[in-house]
Amino acid sequence: MPRPPLTGSSDSARVERLADALRAGAAGLYSLEAACELVISAGWLRRDDFTRFISTGTSLTDGVAELAWIDWESVITSRDTGLLPCSNGENRVLRLATSIAAGIPVDLNDALSGLDHARISLVVCAIRHANGQRPDHIVL
Repeated sequence: MPRPPLTGSSDSARVERLADALRAGAAGLYSLEAACELVISAGWLRRDDFTRFISTGTSLTDGVAELAWIDWESVITSRDTGLLPCSNGENRVLRLATSIAAGIPVDLNDALSGLDHARISLVVCAIRHANGQRPDHIVL
């Protein structure tokens, strides 16, 4: 049976494959791993308007493994110009993820002050991960 495409429809198999490809593409780089886990956990991969910023390919090493990476600069530019609408909480998480991944400046006072309990837990996990404390559920 053919696998669903990595981008396009929003079915759960596609989302899981895209998440796995992002994890593979970021593997070994704690900041990228953390940022990818943050957007995965926050549900951004279910949104086609976000996944258009994700490029995919196949590993040159084995020719089989699917890899993916996010154009963080384009994500924030699109967000800033209103082409990527989202709630205030989603915006805060997205800005923190782009800062962790690509060093894009974020106002921590604004980004952290309005997060609900679930989102602040995701952010704390991402910060620890970026610091080299990979969560137990992530196995490379």
